[in-house]
Amino acid sequence: MALDQETFQLLKNSVQRFIRERLVPAEDYIEEHDEVPADIVSDMKELGLFGLSIPEEFGGIGLSMAQECEVVYELGHAALAFRSVVGTNIGIGSQGILMDGTAEQKAEYLPRIASGDLIISFALTEPDSGSDAASLKTKGIKDGSDYILSGTKRFITNAPRAGAFTLMARTEGPGSRGITAFIVPAGLPGLSLGKPDRKMGQRGTKTCDVNLDNVRVPAANIIGGEPGKGFKTAMKVLDRGRLHVSALACGMASRILQESIAYARQRKQFGQRIGDFQLVQAMLADSQAELLAGWSLVQSVAQRYDAKPFGVSDPEVSMQASCAKMFTTEMVGRVADRGVQIHGGSGYINEYKVERFYRDVRLLRLYEGTTQIQQILIGKHLVNAQ
Repeated sequence: MALDQETFQLLKNSVQRFIRERLVPAEDYIEEHDEVPADIVSDMKELGLFGLSIPEEFGGIGLSMAQECEVVYELGHAALAFRSVVGTNIGIGSQGILMDGTAEQKAEYLPRIASGDLIISFALTEPDSGSDAASLKTKGIKDGSDYILSGTKRFITNAPRAGAFTLMARTEGPGSRGITAFIVPAGLPGLSLGKPDRKMGQRGTKTCDVNLDNVRVPAANIIGGEPGKGFKTAMKVLDRGRLHVSALACGMASRILQESIAYARQRKQFGQRIGDFQLVQAMLADSQAELLAGWSLVQSVAQRYDAKPFGVSDPEVSMQASCAKMFTTEMVGRVADRGVQIHGGSGYINEYKVERFYRDVRLLRLYEGTTQIQQILIGKHLVNAQ
């Protein structure tokens, strides 16, 4: 699954122009109002951004992982709230259905996800189950041809916007084998949302709790139709999600570096540009080198991801996706820190973009698996690989 190179380049050019002309000028609005304007969301639908990773047969664009990473890298050059609007439809919300769903489930949900008419979220994390996903407590009790779901999901991205959830619940015994993946429409009786989370950064992104109080879901809504396969589905989805976030981190690192270079060129101290000072140049150089290293890593792993059969888990590729996620999200934190340092006192003032981006990128090291979880996954693979 991939777009031909000529068509892909036209898409990429359109995205770059959209970012430059529509998204970047709206960043101040988002910071003030904590909301992505409806007309921009509409334009994102027209551009096809909600269906980047969904095959053309279901109304999407059908990008490969490597192509998706290139587009997400570009989206990383604007406030991260814009990418968040489409992020769950492109990745963790839709990919479980695409990889493991039945033909009926794909036909019913994927076209609406690709168009943006249906926002779909990924509901795995719980109050007592984040990194330890296999210990989730949300229960699914079989009742005839239905399941009754009860529990709470936490920090669910796009939940306030969602029309449906890819939701994990325990339907059998303890451990990962007892977890089942459901498609849960947001309007079902007993499903309610908590108050929106007030976060350190990433204004304009929407997260909140999802509460399930005896929510009746048809067994036909089990992804793939077979209970007990949900954990495997979630892990496959996260492989792709980690590469997506890695590309996003590189895009934002590039934007922060651009802001830092521009400031270093125009700000003067002691009668000259601060960019002429070697210690400032050293910070810029470190950021440039780390960005190039991170982006090269993402591109390499994305190509390896595309080379394996679609929807099939490859332990080596999973380990490399963890490497990319760990390195790039830590890298962008360092680039943001240097960006603030280069701006001096101005870098601590909200008027300057680097102050916002410094807060925004901190979250990248937490979702899709924390840095420490990536270290554990990488280390276990290295020790146990044959």
